Amino acid sequence: MFKQEALIKEFKFKGIRSSGAGGQHVNKVSSKIELSFNIQDSLVLNKKQKEVILYKLSSRITKLGLLILQCGESRSQHRNKNIAIVRTIQLLKTALYLEKKRIPTKTPRAVIFKRLKKKRVNSERKANRRKPNLD
Repeated sequence: MFKQEALIKEFKFKGIRSSGAGGQHVNKVSSKIELSFNIQDSLVLNKKQKEVILYKLSSRITKLGLLILQCGESRSQHRNKNIAIVRTIQLLKTALYLEKKRIPTKTPRAVIFKRLKKKRVNSERKANRRKPNLD
């Protein structure tokens, strides 16, 4: 598919201040991570992969062609960076995953016979409801 190590080198990271409750410390530390990845300029992905990603992730990509993810789950910037990397790689893998085309199979003989038998039984049941022919 693609080399993860080479792809990670193309990611750009920026530390930003986390929002939410905290003390004086939260106003000084940039523990939230913003990961940006320019899909068009990627050397790891081929042209076909870029087209598929741009199509499938169009709602998450900016007008400039950047895929941006933010992670502020943890109080540690390093842990947030790892979480953002894992999420981005997972997102790209799911976008590039192609489902197998379903090959229609032949209807089994047992299923056909079962259907015909049921039709025959139902036909006989309805025939028994009719008035007898006395001629």
